[in-house]
Amino acid sequence: MLPILDQSAEQLQTWMLEHDQRPYRVAQIRKWLYEKRASSWEQMTDLPLGLREQLAAEFIIWSAEIALHRKDDDGTEKLLLTLADGRQIECVLLRDDKGHCSICISTQVGCAMKCAFCATGLGGLTRNLTAGEILEQMLQLQRLLQPEERLSHIVCMGMGEPLANLDRLMPALAVASAKDGLGIGVRKITISTVGLPVGIRRLAEQNCQYHLAVSLHAPNDELRTQLMPTNRNIGIEAVLAAADAYFEKTGRRVTYEYILLAGLNDGPIEAGQLVALLRGRPSLINLIPYNPVRGLKFRTPHPSAVARFVDILEQGGLNVAIRHRKGARIDAACGQLRRAAVAHREVKDAALEGITKYE
Repeated sequence: MLPILDQSAEQLQTWMLEHDQRPYRVAQIRKWLYEKRASSWEQMTDLPLGLREQLAAEFIIWSAEIALHRKDDDGTEKLLLTLADGRQIECVLLRDDKGHCSICISTQVGCAMKCAFCATGLGGLTRNLTAGEILEQMLQLQRLLQPEERLSHIVCMGMGEPLANLDRLMPALAVASAKDGLGIGVRKITISTVGLPVGIRRLAEQNCQYHLAVSLHAPNDELRTQLMPTNRNIGIEAVLAAADAYFEKTGRRVTYEYILLAGLNDGPIEAGQLVALLRGRPSLINLIPYNPVRGLKFRTPHPSAVARFVDILEQGGLNVAIRHRKGARIDAACGQLRRAAVAHREVKDAALEGITKYE
């Protein structure tokens, strides 16, 4: 059984011809999958019964199962998905007061970047996701919407480093932005990266117009390497040069993500260094007060420290936004739900082992 979401339109057209079916049936299937939110072949009633039976015999729509589904009062919903090989990933639906429905998706099982403050990196990298597994997250989250709701934005900021899996991410995003796919404008799709210059430049050469968000998190190499070990072999200047090249090629303003960690990178000295680093660059600084992770030592800064940091940046001429926390009650930050689930299983397994020994 092959995942239908891993099949390109061209592959499906070839399959149709090999099975004496008209190629236009592919467009019907895509409409059912991406627009009508179908979850079974039986629902695709404008396809001949024989064709539906053939498709059901060879292709599956869903390759993952929902292991956990959590909801927060602010409208945030998070899914923990178990993939066909038993690995788990997370994806999130976020609603705002403007009626926007944004989704945050994963691109890898785990992550090799090992950022010190991130729950995902604690378990290391297992493998890349396929294009179909990336698409399936979008569709699983779309199924959570009310009939009148529509997906408005996609953010590749979940588990994994998107630029380390571009060969599978790009086909998935092409479907997401296609008129016969999810129909989400390319300018409403964000690719977030720790800052891999080769990947950024490769993305720039494709001139795809996706929004680029670079996780900076520190204004100097010493601190950034402490927080993000990948910086040791790259350096901030190389990251900024690649981001500048992306702007020059696409005309898209780059966003620099900066997670605020109490007493570590949220002081006036760091704010001044950040101004010196980014002044004159067409960019947006997205400040993110830290979302605590169980088992890690980092703390969320006091609101007064955040306000002081913002003031210094704005006085320095930078454009600043603050990302407000959503889904705090449901472990919505990257990797938290999977980490909590693993911890729960370990406790359960230990308890069962103890009972067995006692018996």
